Amino acid sequence: MPEVQISPVRSDSDLMAFITFPWEVYRGNPYWVPPLIAERRSFLDRAHSPFFQHARAEYFLARRGEKVVGTIAAFTNDLYNQFQQVNTGFFGFFEVLEDAEAATALLSTAEAWARKAGHVSILGPAQFSTNDECGLLVDGFEDAPRILMTYNPPRYQTYLETAGYRTAMNLWAYSLAIADFIRSKPEKLERVTAKVMERGKLSVRRLDMKRFDHELEGVKKIYNRSWERNWGFVPMTDPEFDRLAEQLKPMLDPDLIIIVERDDEPVGFGLTLPDLNEPLRLAYPRPSMPESLTMLKMLWHWKVRQRHGWLRVFALGVLPEFRGMGVDGLMYLETAKSAVPKGYKYAEMSWILESNDMMNRAIRSLGGTVYKTYRMYEKAL
Repeated sequence: MPEVQISPVRSDSDLMAFITFPWEVYRGNPYWVPPLIAERRSFLDRAHSPFFQHARAEYFLARRGEKVVGTIAAFTNDLYNQFQQVNTGFFGFFEVLEDAEAATALLSTAEAWARKAGHVSILGPAQFSTNDECGLLVDGFEDAPRILMTYNPPRYQTYLETAGYRTAMNLWAYSLAIADFIRSKPEKLERVTAKVMERGKLSVRRLDMKRFDHELEGVKKIYNRSWERNWGFVPMTDPEFDRLAEQLKPMLDPDLIIIVERDDEPVGFGLTLPDLNEPLRLAYPRPSMPESLTMLKMLWHWKVRQRHGWLRVFALGVLPEFRGMGVDGLMYLETAKSAVPKGYKYAEMSWILESNDMMNRAIRSLGGTVYKTYRMYEKAL
């Protein structure tokens, strides 16, 4: 067998090999959700992606002879290090065949890059931060990931831990049968939410798509203030937020986006997304498939599958001064009330830090159960 050779991505053909390699890793896997090639090219574009206004990265390919056997990226997020007051590098886009030697070589390459950049530790996997897809799946492999969540083979955990990586934080995904929640919700929850609104002089409404840009500004303020004390958090810049909003806007259902206000000023929001991963998985885009055909197939599957589909509670933010009042429970209840008439069956609440005791207690009290665990790993350099 030829030796493993690691080289940085330097050409467009290298980049395409980097992007399309996962199709080799997950060949025949019924749960993996293929990405859209154009979206991946845009996301990785160091010249135009807003992430690179405060970050640097290198992408690597592992080959045996002419055959690509793995990929990895190493990067520096200056905004993260400044905000968290740490000095860590990151790795992500770690994909590899059943090849322990190649896995070790890829991880060693990312570590060497981070060490050369002056970092004292490395954290991951992330694409590219906790505001994006992150974490290694360590249980729940016999199920497709929900929208904007990751998937990987079980062997990656062994590769990382053998290489000296240790748990930095577990990220939990909860599942909840929506109709069961509505049927069994305690009367106390209705009373509490009514008191929350009365006591806090709060009002609840849905997203107004006609005032999308104005609504976005209110969500921005809540988002960065809500999570600023969380482990691993890094504020989103305006360009990053605008890019995410542009990507999410076509898939938003305004009935599933809850805005809580006091005196016409937003104090909390709940952003829930239809799980477009399922129709995308069924459409199964391929590198050789025209993207227009992929989109048509995905839309067809979406119409067929929606009545049996999942939702993902993607973000739930409450201003610090309004926490502990039951605003989060209020938003979960309002979301469920909107979801049932539309035919949605299940909700995933993800991801939740294992250390976020308040949020974990709240979700469990509503009947949510942890059904998948994602893990962020770290290694001292």
